[in-house]
Amino acid sequence: MKIIIKNLTVFLLGFAAFACDINNSPKSGQARVNFYLVDAPADFDEVWIEVLALRVKAENEESEMTEDDDSWNEIVFEGSRYVNLLDLTGGNSLLLGSEDFPEGNIDQIRLILGEDNYLTKDGERFELKTPSAQQSGLKIKVDQTLEAGNTYNLIIDFDMAKSIVVAGNSGNIILKPVLRAFLEQSQGVQGQVLPVEAQPVMITVTVNGIDLNTFADENGNYVIQGITPGTYDLTFMPNEGYEPVTVNGIVVEAEKVTTVPPVTLVEK
Repeated sequence: MKIIIKNLTVFLLGFAAFACDINNSPKSGQARVNFYLVDAPADFDEVWIEVLALRVKAENEESEMTEDDDSWNEIVFEGSRYVNLLDLTGGNSLLLGSEDFPEGNIDQIRLILGEDNYLTKDGERFELKTPSAQQSGLKIKVDQTLEAGNTYNLIIDFDMAKSIVVAGNSGNIILKPVLRAFLEQSQGVQGQVLPVEAQPVMITVTVNGIDLNTFADENGNYVIQGITPGTYDLTFMPNEGYEPVTVNGIVVEAEKVTTVPPVTLVEK
């Protein structure tokens, strides 16, 4: 049954990517927030995570902001949702859920994962251990103002390249998720890197001392959003048969996604 659910999830990804509800208008006096999941994966065949729920801490005039679970709104799924994060690259995304909130502010969100998480590499399956401290949910700082009557697409970026840790000599592979959240219209960069024979190609931009990474999809396309406006260098790190390349002086403007000229990598 689990295999059927996973296969159905993959089938629906293309349909759900950056899709909105049929009725995407919020209730009167409220704001609608659509929550999407994207990924910047590492070099694996598949990375499956079990998503149980999404919790949102929203502040408004009538709310009391506390750490108590009663102060969180929860988007619950009918059973677990199994997601292969490798399907969520190159601009693809998965709609996790939508909810209406009173005008105010979203302070934090929590992504609740189950224990059935694993990856495959070279055809071999490796279980992903999840630290017990994360069972209450993966906290993500948001601090986003909501205005009544508006609809927002909030992107949750799961950086798999930083989220998988090999635990010393034990051989255990630990899932310690590194996540961030930003609005869909947030500024960033996009482009294409070729040839596909150079894959896997990791693209990195350093923002305020933090490396933001993604991998090109099977067609060489990539997208990195949530970048503070400014001028940046992009580094393209291909497989060992090709030379890495850095493209300098990429300007990112507010509320715009900059298209970088196509990059062609050269064999060693």
